[in-house]
Amino acid sequence: MSLFNKKEPLVLLAGDLLFFVVSLWLTLLVRNGALPSEGLFYTHLKPFAVLFLAWIIVFYIAGLYEKHTVILKSRLPNILARTQLVNSGLAVAFFYLVPFFVITPKTILFIYLFISSVVVLLWRMYGYFIIGRGPINNAILIGSGEEMKVLLNEVNNNPIYNIKFISSVDLNRADETGFWKEIVTKIYTEDVSVIAIDLANENVEPVLPHLYNLIFAKISFIDMHKIYEDIFDRVPLSLLRYNWFLENISTTPRAAYDAMKRAMDTTLAFILFIVSLVFYPFVYIAIKMDDGGPLFIAQERIGEGNKIIKILKFRSMTRDDRGHYGDDFHTNTVTKAGAFLRKSRIDELPQLINVLKGDLSLIGPRPELPALAKEYSSQIPYYNVRHLIKPGLSGWAQIYHETHPHHEVATEETKNKLSYDLYYIKNRSFLLDIKITLRTLKTLLSISGR
Repeated sequence: MSLFNKKEPLVLLAGDLLFFVVSLWLTLLVRNGALPSEGLFYTHLKPFAVLFLAWIIVFYIAGLYEKHTVILKSRLPNILARTQLVNSGLAVAFFYLVPFFVITPKTILFIYLFISSVVVLLWRMYGYFIIGRGPINNAILIGSGEEMKVLLNEVNNNPIYNIKFISSVDLNRADETGFWKEIVTKIYTEDVSVIAIDLANENVEPVLPHLYNLIFAKISFIDMHKIYEDIFDRVPLSLLRYNWFLENISTTPRAAYDAMKRAMDTTLAFILFIVSLVFYPFVYIAIKMDDGGPLFIAQERIGEGNKIIKILKFRSMTRDDRGHYGDDFHTNTVTKAGAFLRKSRIDELPQLINVLKGDLSLIGPRPELPALAKEYSSQIPYYNVRHLIKPGLSGWAQIYHETHPHHEVATEETKNKLSYDLYYIKNRSFLLDIKITLRTLKTLLSISGR
């Protein structure tokens, strides 16, 4: 069984479209002081339909169709407010600048923007939970370690999931007298229908024969690995064993996917490179006025198959250290012009040349400095697995890991970053690449993340 309602994004999408339309009807009612006629309503619906499509795309880029969307109720008003601000700008541009989108009077647009914001917020905050949620199943969590605690807290404190852990059982107690009796008692007294268990735990073997018998009691089982990955969009590193990599990581070429990915890389990179040329004169002037140094730097990074590649960037520091990390690394400071280039991510535009050359992809794990990669490889198990595929300008970790380190030794945060990279390597597909590309637009437009 799945921990999530698989229809949730479709329900959210259908609800958004419905309430966009309802908001238009309410707008005409408020504006005219009477029930709008069918002709009047459809006259306005035609141009607004194009606007609705654009709004849905903005909602997607903002992450409002992610599986965690409905659990962020405390943050949802702020997310929707910022999203609707973008949508309002699109609406004003459509109806004022494009001749096709003609509505009279224009006050209808501003009334609509207010009403739709309120209606969609109410739908997202309360409406979904009335019609979108399925039945909640009582469950028992059997495992050990920090992951079990994190899962227990996440599931039981968020209404998005269709299960509730009524109890957790530590597998480190598996050899205690009465351990199995305790589990059976809870199953039958609490009407448990789901058992989530860490099947990779070394203490699970004695328990498996008892679990087998519960199949006949119509109990469903979920692997703790699968739950963790499904919820957090990353792989739990402390739960990994060699067999996981043998089962889930493959370097076998996938002709169709590889061809489509390369086509997307070259097409988008070429278009973006042509557009980016507009920035080059201004960057040149800013750097020359700042300290008079060179425009570009070429940094060494680890590429696919642990090969050294050189990536191009606009120079943002006092000197070109070629990506070498050593004792004098921290004496190389960011210039005034470089601070703006980094914050706006303009410094990374020349890397589009690397994409066209084939050293980088648009989507993939970010390439690491050789010295840091060597350090992490000695401290973090399985770290080099991230080098099995071509690195990218953006990736799964860049849009979901909010505290990833930048050019300094940070082992614990790099472990977390690796968990996202492994998720991407395992699940990579053309559709996932498109999703990351769209979500990266949000990061670029908000001038955040690196």
